[in-house]
Amino acid sequence: MPHGFRLKIAALRCCFACALAVFYGVIALAQRWIAPFVPGPEISLSPFRLPLYATYSLLRMALAYLLSLGFALVYGYLAATRPRLERFLIPALDVLQSIPVLSFLPGVMLAMVALFPRREVGVELGSIVLIFTGQVWNMAFGFYASVKAIPRDLREAASVYRFGPWQRFTRLVLPYAAISLVWNSMMSVAGGWFFLMACEMFVLGKRDFRLPGLGSYLQTAANAGDMAHILWGLFALVSVIVLLDFLIWRPLIAWADRFKVEQVEAQDPPRSTVLELVRRSTALVWLRRKAASPLDERLLRQLRGPTAVAASAAPSGAGRAWVRGASAAGLLVVAYAVVRAAVMLTRLSRGELLEIAAGTGATFVRVLIALVLGLAWTVPVGVWIGLSARLARVAQPIAQVAASVPATALFPIVIVGLLRLGGGMEVAAVALMLLGTQWYILFNVVAGAMAIPEDMKEAARVLRLRTFDRWRYLLLPAIFPYLVTGLVTAAGGAWNASIVAEYFHFQGRHLSVLGLGSTIAQATDQGNFALLLGATLAMAFTVVTFNRLLWRRLYRLAAERFTLEAGG
Repeated sequence: MPHGFRLKIAALRCCFACALAVFYGVIALAQRWIAPFVPGPEISLSPFRLPLYATYSLLRMALAYLLSLGFALVYGYLAATRPRLERFLIPALDVLQSIPVLSFLPGVMLAMVALFPRREVGVELGSIVLIFTGQVWNMAFGFYASVKAIPRDLREAASVYRFGPWQRFTRLVLPYAAISLVWNSMMSVAGGWFFLMACEMFVLGKRDFRLPGLGSYLQTAANAGDMAHILWGLFALVSVIVLLDFLIWRPLIAWADRFKVEQVEAQDPPRSTVLELVRRSTALVWLRRKAASPLDERLLRQLRGPTAVAASAAPSGAGRAWVRGASAAGLLVVAYAVVRAAVMLTRLSRGELLEIAAGTGATFVRVLIALVLGLAWTVPVGVWIGLSARLARVAQPIAQVAASVPATALFPIVIVGLLRLGGGMEVAAVALMLLGTQWYILFNVVAGAMAIPEDMKEAARVLRLRTFDRWRYLLLPAIFPYLVTGLVTAAGGAWNASIVAEYFHFQGRHLSVLGLGSTIAQATDQGNFALLLGATLAMAFTVVTFNRLLWRRLYRLAAERFTLEAGG
């Protein structure tokens, strides 16, 4: 039997086994959702419980990712194609990204539990929404930047052929943004594992909202200082990540390569055994011919041409009245929230205000150090990986595993190592922030390098550009839009990571340093909502101000000077 055929049979068996496992997990999770709410469930550290815990966590991640994908596509497209909306949507995205997950945690979890007070579904939905808030901003920023970077000649071609909204979205926007969307999806899922531990181990004062899963398993082992069970948890997590890479991400990378804007075909494009099996599947071919294609044609007929565009651009009188009513209701809700927040902030003492101010400065410095350190190695390594399909096949799953392992799970090892080497919590905090944020830059740089057209690389070889000129005239301009997106999301991730980097539970002790993240974590532990709100607002204000002064200008520069234009 040929070796390639045996590999395909093994891949088919693996896919079938994983499908059965997911089906069982869906049933188990559904049974759990409708079960009565039991506060403070016991988290068993037995390795035999890991398959079930891994299934629970994987399904929560999958549901959160689907929410994130839908939100990113709609939000990013509207922000990139509607200038009036862009003025409000992008600043709002800056604010939302800057609010740490732990600040969302109390309000979201209490709201969901209030909706379903007697069922586990409330806590489960709360954890999914919170994982969503850790995944979605990177994808939304990445898709927005990709849509803004669509070359002018492609946009003009779509106008000449009179593409309707659906045709423009599916034939131009999604294909052009496919590579960036796939890599940012990988990074967002990896970031979701980072926040999974906080979402599955949430305790507010005397109220216990813990959930069984990989995150709670790792956090329970870390709290106990149990290195053996930490390693068991990491083994289970890495196994899940490797399976995801083989079954989902590698096929998607190979599929997205077809959408590169180039005139010369790459000599060694990425390949996937699973993708080849899917393409040869008789059932999927039949499903596409009988269901997907007719649905697509029906949508094209209904949304085709300038008539549909004009109709969508000019809402009726009833539509305008509805929009005005919804806007007025939204403004009333915002005004009420602002008044309540102002009243709550008046409870802050002078000492707490000084703590917030000093913590903001300390965390800002750590964020800058983490970004500089991450930028120093991710740009050359990311370009190296992105330019070599063979290297990408080896390095991509390694990077995916490394990015997905929650830095908080590695923190006990980092702490022990740094204490032995003479380092302290200051160094450990920067190290943990770097572990949680450097991958945002790396994955975006890899996506940018992979999107460089083969004809441009061939031209650089023909011109025999030296290394310096190759970086100056080809590589850095080509990856610049992706690099800006990576830096924006990495900065937001660093501020989020500060909460676990500056305040950590280890072997029954609280290890902390001065910082805004430490203030937020302590306020959550103590149930001090006034301090939590003040520190969260300080973090949001700092991040948004930095984005306005630096990242927005870089986004504008990327859209104006570093897009692939065929002319003009």
